[in-house]
Amino acid sequence: MDAKLIERFAAIVGARHALTDPVETEPFVTEQRGLWPGRTPLVLRPGSVGEVAAILRFASETRIPIVPQGGNTGLVGGQVPDATGREVVLSLSRLNAVREIDIASNTITAEAGVTLHALREAADEAGRLFPLSLASQGTAQIGGNLSSNAGGTGVLAYGNARELCLGVEVVLPTGEVLDDLRKLKKDNTGYDLKNLFVGAEGTLGVITAAVLRLYPKPKGREVAWVGLESPEAALSLFSLASDRAGSSLTAFELMIDESLAFVLRHIPGTAAPLGSSHPWHVLIEISSGRSAEDARALIEEILGKGFEAGLVTDATLAASLAQAEGLWKLRESMSDSQRHEGASIKHDISVPVAAIPDFIREAWQAVVKIEPGARLVAFGHMGDGNLHYNISQPVGGASAAFLARYREVNDAVHAVVRAYRGSISAEHGIGRMKRDELIATAPPVATDLMRRIKAAFDPAGIMNPDKMI
Repeated sequence: MDAKLIERFAAIVGARHALTDPVETEPFVTEQRGLWPGRTPLVLRPGSVGEVAAILRFASETRIPIVPQGGNTGLVGGQVPDATGREVVLSLSRLNAVREIDIASNTITAEAGVTLHALREAADEAGRLFPLSLASQGTAQIGGNLSSNAGGTGVLAYGNARELCLGVEVVLPTGEVLDDLRKLKKDNTGYDLKNLFVGAEGTLGVITAAVLRLYPKPKGREVAWVGLESPEAALSLFSLASDRAGSSLTAFELMIDESLAFVLRHIPGTAAPLGSSHPWHVLIEISSGRSAEDARALIEEILGKGFEAGLVTDATLAASLAQAEGLWKLRESMSDSQRHEGASIKHDISVPVAAIPDFIREAWQAVVKIEPGARLVAFGHMGDGNLHYNISQPVGGASAAFLARYREVNDAVHAVVRAYRGSISAEHGIGRMKRDELIATAPPVATDLMRRIKAAFDPAGIMNPDKMI
């Protein structure tokens, strides 16, 4: 980039917050999987909404591409620049204030750079719960969570990021600021503009703040780990738990035994939750707004009925908060532990809950025809239909040879997803990884509408180019 352009951008945020040294910019151009190495001439770290507006206004005038970035925890390449060295990274990390907590309205207004952990802590200190929870919450920022419509373990009871957002403040590519920071649960005044930006992955504008829903903290919480024989048994147990607990069922996580074996093998401080191995596992969480006794009675009733029906072969109830956290650590470590077993081909899919057992079986049949020695590492949020259907390389196999079949395996699994009218991206987004497949498989009218929306909001084409659409 021309030095004069760099100077103009730097003048907006101050030289201290305009990074050009490759050593300083490296963390902003490298994502955790190492699949999309990028380059940038400049990382800008604005400290106000006005500075964000000035940056985008100048970028539109000069047609300089801008890549908004939160905590850089995305898994589909949507938050990093490409390898051309033309794209400027816009980091929101300095916009990190919690502007307001309104207990009466049960809302929190936070800037985009507030980490998810800090947001949850602020809500907790105010006696409230912000239910979005991710393994990366110490680094992930709420602006990025909204831009990718993050899911996580609380979706079953509380919905994903879109359902938790009541209003947004957004800087448009023209530099105009949309102030829609309203706390209203009911508002029928025209198009719901906020939902154009939530899930747009920074392609339409930059979310700089949001009003988010809070909830009363549960008075009782119980966590159980269950061993069972099959996904069919898990589905029946989920139906039973839903009938008995209703909205108090706040998590129902399904895991194949291979996923647990990887964690026990590679993650320090973990231990097998049950005395024997089982083909499949479920983690159940019950949260009661009434009392601890109510939560305990509910989960004991669910497990008792599960044993009676022959669905549960073994189970353990967490006897303390530390034990509950230990059970959750097993589930949350599954993605990280997989990398120690060599190369993997990952899928973030969703299908109707009732179709999960059939999907698992049919997708696996398709995979083993391509790679007979592959290992299935499936885990995820069965209660909302979202599975991380991952495939690890054969034991002793060559990573390069396995990854050479990435597209073939990917296509086979996604073909089964589409047969069930599911989604190829349940919570990670589209980014760079799934852009071409989205365009190839989405209804033509849908892609045409998305392109029209993109052109209307970003006529200069500067916002996160070549991502999503």
